[in-house]
Amino acid sequence: MFGTLSEETEVKVPASKAWAIYGTLELAKLVVGKVVDAVEVVEGDGGMGTILKITLNPGFGFTYYKEKITKVDNENRVKELEGVEGGFLDLGFNFYMIRIEIKDNPTDETGSSCITKLTIEYDVKEEFATNASLVNTEFLIDIMSIGNEHLLKSS
Repeated sequence: MFGTLSEETEVKVPASKAWAIYGTLELAKLVVGKVVDAVEVVEGDGGMGTILKITLNPGFGFTYYKEKITKVDNENRVKELEGVEGGFLDLGFNFYMIRIEIKDNPTDETGSSCITKLTIEYDVKEEFATNASLVNTEFLIDIMSIGNEHLLKSS
C-alpha cells in the first residue's frame, strides 16, 4: 500500500538562504535536542550517499532509524532521504522517503520569501497496512517550524 503526505509553509527569506539550511546537514543539527535526541553521520559528508543515524525522542514507537541521502539537486533545491534501517522499515514498510523542496514563492516578485515543502512517501506491506496510520505530518511540521524559526532569526 503506497501513501504520501506533505506540508508546506512560506518563509520570509530568499530560497537560496533556506536551501543553505534544508539542503545541507544544518537542519539535522538544528533539530537535535528538540524533535530528535541525536543525529550521527555514519558515512559520508552530507552529500549524496551520506548515511545518518537518527535517535528519536521517546514516544515515536521506535528508538532510531538510519536514512541515506539519495538525491541532492542544488539547482532545483530538492533533497531526498530514504530509510535504510530501523524505524518504519521495522514496522513492515518496504519504503520510506522524505523529500525536501525549497521553491521560490510565486506570489513574491521581490524574491524575499520562499516555500518550504516536506513530503513523505511510503510503501507498507499489505499485512502491516494498519501501520500506515503511524505516518503523519506532525514530525514534518515540527522540523519545518525549527528550520523556519532559525531562518527568520538569522535574517
